[in-house]
Amino acid sequence: MKLTNKILIGCAAVLVFSTSVFCQDVSVKIGQNEIGINQYFTITVQVENDRLKQYSEFPNIDGFIKRGTSSSTTTNYVNGRMSSTQSLTQNYQATEKGTFTLAPFEMTINGTEVKSEGTQIIVGEAVQRQARKSPFGRDPFDEFFGGRSEAEEFVDVKADAFVALALDKNEVYVGEGFTATLAFYVAESNRAEMRFYDLANQITEIVKTVKPPNCWEENFNIDQISGDPVSIGGRNYTRYKIYQTAYYPLTQQDIEFPSIGLKMIKYNVAKNPSFFGRNRQEDYETFYSKEKTVKVKDLPPHPLKDKVVVGNYQLDEELSTDRLETGQSFNYAFNIVGEGNISAIEPPSPKENDVFDFYAPNVTQRVNRAAGKVTGVKSFDFYAIPNEPGDYNLSDFFSWVYYNPSLDRYDTLTSEYRISVTGDSRKNLSIASNDLGDFYDQISTADNDLQAIDGNSWFTILVNIFIVLTLGFTAYLLFKKTA
Repeated sequence: MKLTNKILIGCAAVLVFSTSVFCQDVSVKIGQNEIGINQYFTITVQVENDRLKQYSEFPNIDGFIKRGTSSSTTTNYVNGRMSSTQSLTQNYQATEKGTFTLAPFEMTINGTEVKSEGTQIIVGEAVQRQARKSPFGRDPFDEFFGGRSEAEEFVDVKADAFVALALDKNEVYVGEGFTATLAFYVAESNRAEMRFYDLANQITEIVKTVKPPNCWEENFNIDQISGDPVSIGGRNYTRYKIYQTAYYPLTQQDIEFPSIGLKMIKYNVAKNPSFFGRNRQEDYETFYSKEKTVKVKDLPPHPLKDKVVVGNYQLDEELSTDRLETGQSFNYAFNIVGEGNISAIEPPSPKENDVFDFYAPNVTQRVNRAAGKVTGVKSFDFYAIPNEPGDYNLSDFFSWVYYNPSLDRYDTLTSEYRISVTGDSRKNLSIASNDLGDFYDQISTADNDLQAIDGNSWFTILVNIFIVLTLGFTAYLLFKKTA
């Protein structure tokens, strides 16, 4: 009876000193609040018997810097029933020693609001890790609870997990995009407890290893790593996307991806677990992906082969008005919408003509990276003035050629608008405006005041008349002589 009471008291003490804040199956746990300057303070969100689908931002703490997150999934089988726990830990690094306050905060986890009362955090001198020994040479509780050997034995639990680089295409044209996704897969039947290790620095090195030198990249920028269920070969897994990007080959050179290593923290379990003893031991295991190659093909022959963009596109055009007079300005937007390398799209060049004056367009673009695809729109807004009356199809002036990999052919986007122009021709006005002559060049400097003609001017006039008469008389004599 006394032994039972002591066990119950021990269990109650564990529950009292726990810093968990539970709300149904979700919780927020605050880590140890007395740490060394070289240790992390942690806040962990945890979900039991479900996956972590959504969570709000972790709080900011004055005097601390966020230093990445780590996640873990634990699966247990008890009496034939399976239970699982998924957690995500935010690490905080102190910038100096002292006492700091974590104010009360709320977090939303899988749609449930969970509150925490916060805590005081004491940051002291750097801590040197060493094994602690009982002053009695042996823990007296060992004998009380059945004894435990000083040399604990731990067993390596095989992880049912792997890392893989998935490619949505194994063969592409020059300029055609493909998506590469590096992810860690944990089987539903996995029994090994693991969590990510120093993921921020590992991803930096992975990107250096993976990124091909001859490709344009559109990074999906994964900020939070959360698991999503997938099925592979009839087995259920939880997939943790680590890095995802779209590549667009710039040259006809095959792209080779080497084997990529991901280092994980994996815990060994005690061979003879006890209630108060250390039942797991931290260890490391590196998982490696398989090598992959993407074959890059040259585009079929075409006069614009080296200039076209590859993708699936449509034209979404806008016209301010389709009826106007010569000299009246209008706006025409040539909007290219679709999937592909949006940043590489060049504006359509209006064909040379005497009908319209087209000015350089205003260019805007929007790129969306989601669901493993890069989509968006690039808009070219032209300002124009018609010079000649008549009915005109804008398709005679605008077209944009691209290569459609879905249809495996070159395709052209052309306008469907027709413009009706009335009024007088501005062609002569245009010529006159380009060459106004010497007379008009002197307008800005000419004096409008009337002036009297002096004697010298009369003399100049008489001399000019004499020269004209002399030339005329000479021409008359030559004509008469030849006759």
